[in-house]
Amino acid sequence: MSRRAKGILGSGTAERITAAACALAVAALVLLPGGVLSAEQYPAKPIRLILPFQPGGTTDIIGRIIGQKYAERFGQPVVPENRPGAGSNLGIEMAAKARPDGYTVVLTSPALTLSPGLYKKLNYDPVKDLAPISMVVQGHYVLVIRPALPIKSLRELVEYAKANPGKLNYGSGGIGTAPHLAGELFKSLARINIVHVPYKGANLAMTGMMGGEVDMVVIGITNAVAQIKAGKVRGLAVLGTARVSSLPDVPTAREAGVEGFEVTSWYGLLAPAGTPRDIIGRLNAEWVRIAADADTKEKMQTAGFETVATPPEQFAAFIRNDIARWGRIIKEANLSVE
Repeated sequence: MSRRAKGILGSGTAERITAAACALAVAALVLLPGGVLSAEQYPAKPIRLILPFQPGGTTDIIGRIIGQKYAERFGQPVVPENRPGAGSNLGIEMAAKARPDGYTVVLTSPALTLSPGLYKKLNYDPVKDLAPISMVVQGHYVLVIRPALPIKSLRELVEYAKANPGKLNYGSGGIGTAPHLAGELFKSLARINIVHVPYKGANLAMTGMMGGEVDMVVIGITNAVAQIKAGKVRGLAVLGTARVSSLPDVPTAREAGVEGFEVTSWYGLLAPAGTPRDIIGRLNAEWVRIAADADTKEKMQTAGFETVATPPEQFAAFIRNDIARWGRIIKEANLSVE
């Protein structure tokens, strides 16, 4: 400020104006375009966590654990908001169209990568309209059969199905669910003809199989361990890249002779596309710390999952690859939920 200005205003007033100007300059540096706070200042208010399924389900359980842990790290509330409908697409669409300021995130499941193939029209693009933050948990599936079948291994199952085309069937929790498409993937890879029987839930399919209604089911390991160990069902293969500690004697599908038969249950966090990269980076970095926390691991394990943390770019690549993979299977099977 010039000496003449100081003389007119007085030294005290001039100093106050200078301080105010400095404060404005700092604020301009802190704020990103559009008035979004930088990662160092974020968050300055509560964060909305959209859960695109009904309350009380797996998404709800995992989401509330995540929300609590983020709130502890940020010192701001993370508010879960259940927005079910259209196989999770309503909630995901809401997140995709939200303001990209870091104050709306969504917890998604494999439905995110299945929907582009199953629905003829989506009101959002899962690749272009969303910014991946991190995959947060993974679960494992296992293929189980009725013990009465004369089959002891996945290879024997394939041979039996080829010798008896159309005579075997498999149950799932419904058309378009991950276990249903796992069955279609198995059919494609093994070149076999088995018949799909949809139920209103995976546990009902499991009960139906134990009652002799269907021959096999792909189901989450936590829902099958007790029955496998009790001999009520026979586990032929886990559908991950490695064996699991709860079923050490059950081989992976690859070990059992079927390459590419890998299906995981996963959940991940995404924000609207256009969310500043440093905000995405902050959310990812905090999740890495949360995922490593013993309490988080224990809570997720109780829910049947193991915590994971991936860079945003890696999660984005996974989503693109999964959309392409399931799109081929869905097209081959001529499936649609509309």
